[in-house]
Amino acid sequence: MIIPVEHDDPINAKILEISEDLVRGFQRQPFHLISEQSGIELDIVIERIKNMLHAGIIRRVRQTLLSTKLAHGALCAWKIDNDKIDEAFDFMFKEDPFSGHVVIRSTDREITGSEFKLWTTLKVPQGESLEDHANKIKNIIGAEKYILMPAKGVFTLGVGHVRRKNMSLGSKSDSLAEMMTTKVVELSPIEWEVLLSLKEELKQEEICPEPWNARAERLNIPLEKFFEIAEALNQKKVIGRFSTFLEHTKPSSTGKRVTRFNGLFHWRVREGMQLKAGSEIGRHHILTHCYWREGGDNFGNVNVMGVVHGTDKNKILEHKQAIDSHLKEVGIDLLYTNVFWGGRSEIKPSEISPEIYKEWHQKYD
Repeated sequence: MIIPVEHDDPINAKILEISEDLVRGFQRQPFHLISEQSGIELDIVIERIKNMLHAGIIRRVRQTLLSTKLAHGALCAWKIDNDKIDEAFDFMFKEDPFSGHVVIRSTDREITGSEFKLWTTLKVPQGESLEDHANKIKNIIGAEKYILMPAKGVFTLGVGHVRRKNMSLGSKSDSLAEMMTTKVVELSPIEWEVLLSLKEELKQEEICPEPWNARAERLNIPLEKFFEIAEALNQKKVIGRFSTFLEHTKPSSTGKRVTRFNGLFHWRVREGMQLKAGSEIGRHHILTHCYWREGGDNFGNVNVMGVVHGTDKNKILEHKQAIDSHLKEVGIDLLYTNVFWGGRSEIKPSEISPEIYKEWHQKYD
């Protein structure tokens, strides 16, 4: 029997609706939880995830970290000549482990900041300088300028493309989104060992009822102790979600796409209203990301940013209009807004290891 691997197969869709971004924090048995919440038997859940991973529908399966609390990070916009942009993109994606999302963005009209076409996320280990790393990259790729926009707060972080496909306009939670801070947390050596072990992608053989057993064995830590440390890290709010990451920027082998467009929304609200505005914007279920970031003069002094993915560009704009209308209803003045559309993009987990950072800079010095 041929096992369906496309994301829109009914059984796969039920699994993905949970496994993309609803398995929060550290779970001792994450696949059991996916089974319970999806209503699909455990052995079928494991079989389907393995097959989707093998087919490239799922890019990776891993425990995510809240790296805003583990490393210094920022959204970075790059101004670079068009004839250099593809080579720069390839370098960021293939050669710089500290650049995560790498996206070429455009605007529907020439506005402030539209000359910044290459956008990346950038993280460096605790104690290192974002500016130093960005300057190194700037020299390597021949960029004219870069703008770092660190997050001052996080309101939404979770990429569940399948469950957002048919979401109604204006769908939002009953309560305000709580802002997560970006204050860096210090960890002990053994906590770092467990954390770095947790974040590695699961191999095919690790997609099983007990995925963490082999990780604990490799560290020579008793399993119960491994769990206790992982749960303590959870309490310190440095653990994100356990996730099956879909390949959402490229079509499958049969031509199906999970998403076709993604919009980076920019909003400017009055100074002092960033927390309130982010809490109201972040309530909206359609958003995969929502941050308090200061764009500065280059980007119209925007101070709240969010991301929406979809297969229909007009529908994405309708979702944005619903959010804008909600801001007006709750008395938040919108001073400026715009959308940067994503084109070519690649996504990989950002490295946060101090040792790898030092090795990288020695290589490029």
